[in-house]
Amino acid sequence: MLILTFFTKDVFYTSMRYILFAHTLLSDCVTLCLSNLLLLLHFFAKPMLMWLCAIIFVVASVCNYLTPLTLTAMTLERYVAVCMPLRHAELCSTRGALPTLLAIHGLSFIPCTIYLLAYFVSTTSDLKKHSMICQVEMFAVHKWQGHLRSAISQSYFLLMFVAIAFSYVHIAKAAKAASGEDGRMSKKGLRTVLLHGFQLLLCLIQLFSPMVESAVLQRNVMLFIHLRYFNYIMFILVPRCLSPLIYSVRDEKFFLALKYYALCGHFKNKL
Repeated sequence: MLILTFFTKDVFYTSMRYILFAHTLLSDCVTLCLSNLLLLLHFFAKPMLMWLCAIIFVVASVCNYLTPLTLTAMTLERYVAVCMPLRHAELCSTRGALPTLLAIHGLSFIPCTIYLLAYFVSTTSDLKKHSMICQVEMFAVHKWQGHLRSAISQSYFLLMFVAIAFSYVHIAKAAKAASGEDGRMSKKGLRTVLLHGFQLLLCLIQLFSPMVESAVLQRNVMLFIHLRYFNYIMFILVPRCLSPLIYSVRDEKFFLALKYYALCGHFKNKL
């Protein structure tokens, strides 16, 4: 419903903010579908050809990074809107949406590319012949590959944390100095950044989960299984379910359009 609402009015798909929001919706949909599929296959212990698992792993890994990176881009867009309003139309135009999305996808592809290259360098197994329960650990043959994965996740965490902190500090300064309409806009931007920060925190904790799970696996297998399921609920499902609810309800224009189409046109308020 949210994605269909996005395409109903040109004001949505001609605005950088709404384009980034729709991008998170699409990546979250793919993430939820793939993660639920893998959960069911793992629960019923259904083996899968390794080449198919590798494809699913690439898509799932890319989507895992797409959401936090897109949220970071949305935070920077709010920073430009509040702290550089005269340049907002220039820097956050629809022409800049495609390069921004390409940069986000490029950064999202880097981790899984490094993981798979490390796997192919470390093993001679034929992906076309082997079948296994599909999980990310099957691509970590040596301990150093797990350390490499953790190092990449921590680097991304630092990158996004710095961007969020930078935006928050500057928007907070603008909110303190502004008054009237500008002050209200700055305070709203500050609350938006805080929401981005909360959701990003949940998403970024997920990047640290494999490191914790690996340490637990060496001590207690059952605790590892329960911990992985808890991480799946808290750090994959929850942030991706909160995002559309928070941002669609907080945005008055989008909420009115959503309400109109959800009620099949019976809501007659001006959109």
